[in-house]
Parts: sequence; structure tokens; C-alpha cells
Amino acid sequence: REIGGTRRQLGAQPICVVNTGNVAPPARDASLSSTQSSVSRRKSAGSSSSSSSSVPTRIVYRGSISPVLPFWQQNWFLLALFSMGASLLALSVFLLLNLDSDFSYTSPVSANPEGVEITYGSVLKLMHEKTKFRLHSHEVPYGSGSGQQSVTGFPNVDDANSYWIVRPEPGILAKQGDVINGGAIIRLQHMRTRKWLHSHLHASPISGNLEVSCFGSDSESDTGDFWRLEIEGNGKTWRQDQRIRLKHLDTGGYLHSHDKKYSRIAGGQQEVCGVREKRADNVWLAAEGVYLPISGGDKSSS
Repeated sequence: REIGGTRRQLGAQPICVVNTGNVAPPARDASLSSTQSSVSRRKSAGSSSSSSSSVPTRIVYRGSISPVLPFWQQNWFLLALFSMGASLLALSVFLLLNLDSDFSYTSPVSANPEGVEITYGSVLKLMHEKTKFRLHSHEVPYGSGSGQQSVTGFPNVDDANSYWIVRPEPGILAKQGDVINGGAIIRLQHMRTRKWLHSHLHASPISGNLEVSCFGSDSESDTGDFWRLEIEGNGKTWRQDQRIRLKHLDTGGYLHSHDKKYSRIAGGQQEVCGVREKRADNVWLAAEGVYLPISGGDKSSS
């Protein structure tokens, strides 16, 4: 359509084209036929007047033009963002269900019916046979006795403060990966705090037996950290499925626990102490852990 001598392409269908010249609008009570006739006359008048002079013209459009949204508000971007979130959620659930939270390691020798060989340098949890609690420590001192870092029995399996590193006594020719024979003197180093499983003549907080604590550091250790490995049964070397006792070298007390529990600082955790008699309550088993393979040239058998 030509308006004012210029061809214009309109993006929306105009309701009408109104000449702002001196053309009187139709009466309100005009009929439909007279309205259409008046519109035709206005169009003719507009065309003839535009050829002689430039008359301003107003174009009224049906509806308005929608604004262009930024890309982060557009549907395709929101859909892509939702798809990525759903994929990440599915991956997280898969990892949660399939990864072992205890970092347990299955050695190639685990098929051996006698269990995995435990070697120096292995990181493990010791489980109290009778109560199934794990030997545990944390940076909470005893409120009595020595005031050293406390040692308890912990009910849950998935706590990192229950990991211990098996070390030889200082000065012997034992290296990482060597098997551990029955009767050997070992040390247990708490993995998180680097202190040693320790005992002395102080009284334990609940039962009054020998106190068991954590003491020392990587560079500080004494005979109070020495424990003799006693293997129950006929085994000559320590394996995961074997029942053991740990006898403290200085005091003669066996590493012991029972169902006597703390109620305040370590609520729900049970007392670990030392007793000088062999009892059913001082038997332990190696449980979860990272068991280092036997080093070359050391293949002792039970």
C-alpha cells in the first residue's frame, strides 16, 4: 500500500489509516454501510491530498510488539539448565550408592579363605568382638586421670577418627609391607591426630581400670605405646579374620572394652581401658581398612 507517495511494508495489520487533515470523523450513530463508505472516501481523499502535499499520517496497529528477552530468560536456556541439574543429581546418587564411604580396599589375596594378610603400614579399624564398636579417638581430653587425648569405642562404622596405622616398634628391621608375626611388638598410630595408642597406671574414668589414651606425635614415642600382638588359635601371622589381643608392655593390661558408656562429652561411646586378665571383652578383629600388599621377599605363611 502506498502512503504519502512511499511504499511501506507493515509488520502488523493496521486497524485503519487516519489522515490528520481536515476530514471530519463520521457520526457515532452512522450505520455500518455509511461507515464503510466514509472510510472509502477518507482513503480516496488521503491519496489525492498526498500527491499534492505531505500530510502527516497516523497508523494504528492491532496489538503491540513483544520485547526480545535476554538468553538466560528464554525457554531453551532454562530447559538446558534443568537438564544439566538433573544429570548432576543422578550422578551424585550413583556415586553415593556405589562408593564405599570407609575407603575399604579389597586386596587380590582376599580370595584366600584365611583372610587378608595384615602388614606394617596398613590402615585399619579394630572392632571389639563382643560389642562391635570400633576403637576410636578424637581431640577431646579426659577430664580426669592423665588429661591426655581420650580413646573410646565408637558405634558407627563410617567415622574417620577410627582409623589406625600399624607401625613396628622403633629400631627393628621391619619395613612397610612386611607381615606381622604373633608375639611382635607393634604400635598403633591414630591417623587423624598422629598420636599413639598409649596406656599407663592412671585410672580409667568409668570403671577405674587402667586408662588408655592417645599421646605423643610422629617424632615422640615411648614404651607406653608398645603393645604385644597375641593371636588366638594356631595362626603365626596376623590376618584379617583372626581374633587377637593386644597386651600393653609396661602395665601388662589387655586392651579392653565393655558396654559401660559415657553420657556427656562422648555420649553414646563406650569406655576403652586396660585390664590385666584375659577376658572375652578384650578380643578384637581387624575390620575396614586399607591393607598394603606383602612386600617382595616376605611371604611368611601361617
